[in-house]
Amino acid sequence: MQFFANINIKPLEPSISYRDKILLTGSCFTEHIGNFLIESKFNALQNPNGILFDPQSVSASLLSYIQNKQYKEADLFYLNEAWNSWQHHSRFSNIDKDACLNAINNSQQEAHAFLKEADWLIITLGSAFTYKLVQGSSFYVELNAVANCHKAPAQNFIKHLNTIEEIITTFDTVIHRLFYFNPKLKIIFTISPVRHLRDGVVDNNRSKARLIEAVHHLVNKFDKLYYFPAYELVIDVLRDYRFYDVDLAHPNYAATQFVLEKFSETCFNQSTKELVEEIKKIVIAKKHKPFNPQSSLHKKFLQQQLEKAKDILQRHPYLNLEEDIEYFSKD
Repeated sequence: MQFFANINIKPLEPSISYRDKILLTGSCFTEHIGNFLIESKFNALQNPNGILFDPQSVSASLLSYIQNKQYKEADLFYLNEAWNSWQHHSRFSNIDKDACLNAINNSQQEAHAFLKEADWLIITLGSAFTYKLVQGSSFYVELNAVANCHKAPAQNFIKHLNTIEEIITTFDTVIHRLFYFNPKLKIIFTISPVRHLRDGVVDNNRSKARLIEAVHHLVNKFDKLYYFPAYELVIDVLRDYRFYDVDLAHPNYAATQFVLEKFSETCFNQSTKELVEEIKKIVIAKKHKPFNPQSSLHKKFLQQQLEKAKDILQRHPYLNLEEDIEYFSKD
């Protein structure tokens, strides 16, 4: 008896390799994929603006990386005893204005340099809703679409459900700019399986449907664009609330691991998958908490892992295993 409706996911061609540089941007589900890649020692940079949900915010951030936009004091606003940016996640917010600006601009410069050399850009869209500042609001700025509301009073915003045409137009411009800026870049789109229940079940489904339709239009239009069905794997394959957290909105650990396994199967070739498994053992060993750190058994364990890490690095000198080798080298 078959309990799952399997999705036939076409293998990514060309596949992602350890020699590639990967920039990830978008919703909180982006960070599940990004954390997996970073922990597996891929050369990856995730969410230079912090978490972004809607097409307008993601597009604006990508354009700012291309331009290497440097933010100024006038781009910040003060709220809840901190300086914030409408285009950035609250992880950049700071009680010190200069510290906030420095963090933002350092991230901009890193993203600009990384994107210029990147082989892959992974974009995960979470919602088709955009929040815009109300004209006449004390917070109003000319660029009135915001990436994060920073808990400002609701009366300062208008909630707008982007049409399919608006999403396509926004990304059409950005994709042309991206390919001009970095001709070797390839793009993978995903839709986040996180359910935005604050929008209501009906509006959440309308939002996701518009994202899916717009993304498939773009993938069919452009070469070097691909779609990975993270949304469908959770919603249509797993299809059960036991794969969600207690909030019934976020996929739980089991669901996330299922999606990541499918990502690996689809996006990596066999040699990359084997290397991922080798590195995974090193990562797990590094997390091991010894009962007696001074015992000869533990020292022998460290030496064995050190030799494994050095062997991997000898065969794959482009990997960054410095921290692991330093950890296993300690007395």
